Amino acid sequence: MAETPYRIQPRQPEGAPLIIEPAGDDDLGRLCDWLRENSGQVQDGLTLHGAILFRGFPVEGPGDFERLARCVDEELKNEYLGTSPRDALTDYVFNASELPDYFPIPQHCEMSFCANPPRRLFFCALEAPAEGSGETPLCDFRRVWQDLDPGVKKRFEEGGLRHVRNYAGPGQPDSGDPTQLKPWPELFQTHDRAVVEETCRREGFEPIWVEGDALRLVSTQPVSRDHPRTGETAWHNHVTTFHVGTAVGEYERIARFRPSERHQGVLGMARTLQERLRATPPEERGMHSTYLDGSEIPDEDLDHVRDVVWRHLIVEPWRQGDVVAIDNHSMSHGRLPYEGPRRIAVCWA
Repeated sequence: MAETPYRIQPRQPEGAPLIIEPAGDDDLGRLCDWLRENSGQVQDGLTLHGAILFRGFPVEGPGDFERLARCVDEELKNEYLGTSPRDALTDYVFNASELPDYFPIPQHCEMSFCANPPRRLFFCALEAPAEGSGETPLCDFRRVWQDLDPGVKKRFEEGGLRHVRNYAGPGQPDSGDPTQLKPWPELFQTHDRAVVEETCRREGFEPIWVEGDALRLVSTQPVSRDHPRTGETAWHNHVTTFHVGTAVGEYERIARFRPSERHQGVLGMARTLQERLRATPPEERGMHSTYLDGSEIPDEDLDHVRDVVWRHLIVEPWRQGDVVAIDNHSMSHGRLPYEGPRRIAVCWA
């Protein structure tokens, strides 16, 4: 980038976000003016590094966060077709997730299973968690693609991916299954089946209405996508998020990364839950992923992918007011478990 009034430096290790900090004046309006005036350089930096971390600026609430995000990409969206429960803070800013604090969110590119996933994703620490918990790790999925075992990569490329998600019907009682997804009217923000079906056609989902006014969504996707600006290939799918083995696979690595009695206890519960879910027909699970033909993906191949992802994981503690802009074509995100207060906001474009 050209000379600027800010400190701009790549983070270490390689693959970490570019960081922009005030060199003196930390005025948010000045930063927004600079971002718009240097939009081409900002977009180039975002493409090259995969993410930009804005640190030390006076971002004091959802409104400031939205203002900063719009300086990077003005075309914010508010249609959310993912699985995490989210509460709105403004028309375009949401709590990142309402999932319980012990629940890990595996690395994924936002809504990668949609025909038209977001191009940009933004997170903001409205209330930073205690150090050593609740980070939003990032991972350059271009590096993951390059580092995959050729045999594993070939099997995924030839097999393709089929995802099944089951959404409860309106007013259905809580099943007690922690993998049960929210009611479909909350996902689509409508009770009109015709509107739901039109959205499904646009995004490549097959809607199947099942007993109890519940909805099963079946979607397919390749395992990779090419970056629209550079042509670089990235691992870009939701298999290690939707697969029945996800909770155990993630918690095994979390328990090694950050050993604690709590993590060991949750890992034990995850293993028990997995045994019960594997006894359930795949089509009836809250979520599950297979090859396109419905055959199961070998557990060892999924574990290999998780190992490669964790090898390239960037875990940066949140600081109050941090904002990170992410190139959703190449950089994934997730969430580590935490305890105590934490409030992270999200928006996308």
